[in-house]
Amino acid sequence: MHVGNLRTGLFAYLTAKNGDGAFILRLEDTDKNREVEGSADHIKECLKLLGITWDEGLDVGGPYAPYQQSERLDIYKAWAQKLIDAGRAYADPYTPEEVQAFREQAQKEKRAFLYRNHRPENPPAWDGTQPLRFKSDPKAYEWHDEVMGDLHSGPEVVDDFILIKSDGYPTYNFAHIVDDAEMKVSHVIRGQEFLSSQPNYMNLYEALGLTPPIFATMPHILNEQGNKKLGKRDGAKDVLDYVREGYLPETLLSFIATLGWNDGTEQEVFTMNELVEKFSLKRVQRSGARFDEKRLLWMNGQFIRELSLEDLEQRVADFWPASAANVDTNYRRKVLSLAQDRLKTLADLPLLTSYFFTEPTADMSLITDNKQLAKLGTSECANLLKVAHEALSAVNDWTAASVQDTLNNLLEKTGQKPGTLFSLIRIATTWAPFSPQLNDTLELLGKQRTLGRLASAANYLS
Repeated sequence: MHVGNLRTGLFAYLTAKNGDGAFILRLEDTDKNREVEGSADHIKECLKLLGITWDEGLDVGGPYAPYQQSERLDIYKAWAQKLIDAGRAYADPYTPEEVQAFREQAQKEKRAFLYRNHRPENPPAWDGTQPLRFKSDPKAYEWHDEVMGDLHSGPEVVDDFILIKSDGYPTYNFAHIVDDAEMKVSHVIRGQEFLSSQPNYMNLYEALGLTPPIFATMPHILNEQGNKKLGKRDGAKDVLDYVREGYLPETLLSFIATLGWNDGTEQEVFTMNELVEKFSLKRVQRSGARFDEKRLLWMNGQFIRELSLEDLEQRVADFWPASAANVDTNYRRKVLSLAQDRLKTLADLPLLTSYFFTEPTADMSLITDNKQLAKLGTSECANLLKVAHEALSAVNDWTAASVQDTLNNLLEKTGQKPGTLFSLIRIATTWAPFSPQLNDTLELLGKQRTLGRLASAANYLS
């Protein structure tokens, strides 16, 4: 379930909650060739993860049960019979190969393929073994879309589409209209790819004597460059993959909600309660929304910083490095407290904290890739570490404040800039690409470990 699916579901949920309505979870499982085992549970898990609960539908029931289309086949057949009786549906006598030949002939003649051009004059009575097709009445349509505005189409796009397949299952094009009517659905919110089918839907609403619901079409979510629809090749992932990578559900909720929607203010981060209160389809933009991974990462850091330490402790339970497994809980909590402000994802935790639990391995690239340290050279870096070792050895009260005072004095003594000296000491004591504030890190590492690592790094560089 990727972000596009979830955004459509979220906007439907927010529309229902904002309008004091009901949000329905209906499973459209009539395409048996494409059905994936476990997908229904996966959909429910993704929705629940983001706090999207349904008032009626799968598992919870409701006045229009069942909510699984494969269990509603008799309902669709009854509605199909209405169309047959009215002369608006007929059995398709052609084989798939014959239909494909019609399509290829149209391509060869460089014209659009329309099945109605091959509509049989005397179709057989429908016995359920052939596809049942809608007998269209091609005409122009105008309709309003809450997002896209006033839309229109000509008669040339209305065609005889399949209502019920030869396997007895309805197509989406038929089943969703029947279900929406039966379940008193007021708003239909779906992706832009369905716009081309809308004239056919309008034709079917008319044939069934139904008043169409309110339509809202979601624009595409675009890749980071904004030049095409987001796809797997652009890094589009399943929602649960983001959670496994250390993104918070709150982040995903706020990020997905703001893909193509805003409340008219500068606010970028929203809670569910704020979204329910402020959401309106009228503020969904018509153009595609760019999927900005950097913004998602920034937003996740914002949400992590807002968590209480107790809450964060529970969430990172599966992200600690293996070396932290048997460490004292209080010490681990102190480490987490230090790391919290620097975490962008929960998965950053091992990189940001492993040196608190085990001796790190020296990585020379951290020095050679640092422009300032590379200028100094390894022997000068080693000398600076020896000077730092000597100064920090004299600290009796090993607190963050005392360590910081000593570090500040070292700047005067060595004539180095903080970005150079402090980076060197940080690398020598952690061998990590980034870490919490230096004085806090050294306080928690303790005096002996800090001095030992400074001496070891100085020898290594020498």
